[in-house]
Amino acid sequence: MKEQLEAIRKAALEAVSGPQAATDLEALRVKYLGKKGELTALLKQMGGLSAELRPVVGQLANDVRSELEAAIEKQAGLLERKAMEARLGNEAVDVTIPGKKLRMGHKHPMYSVLDEIKDIFIALGFEILDGPEVELADYNFTKLNTPADHPAREWSDTFYLTEDSKVLLRTQTSNMQIRAMEARELPIRVLSPGRVYRKDEVDATHSPMFHQIEGIVVDKGVTMGDLKGTLNAVIRRIYGERTVTRFRPHHFPFTEPSCEMDIQCHKCGGVGCPTCKGEGWIEVLGAGMVHPKVLKNCGIDPEVYSGFAFGMGLERLALGQYKISDMRLIFENDVRFLEQF
Repeated sequence: MKEQLEAIRKAALEAVSGPQAATDLEALRVKYLGKKGELTALLKQMGGLSAELRPVVGQLANDVRSELEAAIEKQAGLLERKAMEARLGNEAVDVTIPGKKLRMGHKHPMYSVLDEIKDIFIALGFEILDGPEVELADYNFTKLNTPADHPAREWSDTFYLTEDSKVLLRTQTSNMQIRAMEARELPIRVLSPGRVYRKDEVDATHSPMFHQIEGIVVDKGVTMGDLKGTLNAVIRRIYGERTVTRFRPHHFPFTEPSCEMDIQCHKCGGVGCPTCKGEGWIEVLGAGMVHPKVLKNCGIDPEVYSGFAFGMGLERLALGQYKISDMRLIFENDVRFLEQF
């Protein structure tokens, strides 16, 4: 049996020094040292040895096992180092090669206009207020004095999320005006920019998702003159001091009296073109004095306080600011277009 053990030792050590893969080395370990391996099978025959030979053969078997385990561990370490060296060689980086110049992006033109508008209103004493895009109909319509049968509340105009028409994607950021009047102390001067959603057909000046900037002022003695003066100052800060504006009577459920503000078309100078649909003017915002019912809905006495509110489309402001003829260009993310700004 000693000869057999020596033969296993010699054959195993020669085999272990040869494998170039961890899987081959593991196969050799199983072959010689596994439960059904050659060394284990030989040790099972020790019962037939004499009492004198048994401890001698047992010691030799342990030596062979220890030597094989050490050889396998050594070879495994060698294979691991070779694999790491190969990996480092394949992943080596030549630090002398010139690097690639990163192209830095810049702010989207629409958000450049938004930041400019925020700065203007902050300078006028307004606070920027953000709020939920998924809103309750009470805040989006009811408390803004919009009756249940108003066309704006129809399913054909609004993205409702519940069948009872109580939860929707907000159609305006006026919801934040109600939240501000309910939660804040008077006087109030807040500006609420954000995304809004309506079932509009996509064209040069419309989109089912767009951005609005709405604001409200509530204080004692606020008049229509304050509204016109504030909005004219803002528009002329955006488009220049020579910008021509006009106010037209209009109707909104939440303001009384109400108006719309237009600017003379930047493309045609008032002559008429596709951008202004031949009218020479582009509507930029709606406004008016806060309706007494809206003040009452928020717990404010209309006999003591008054206010004005306004809402403007951010995309339309960007169209005028950068002389863009089609709103769809803002959303298409064409780099050839965006690189111009």
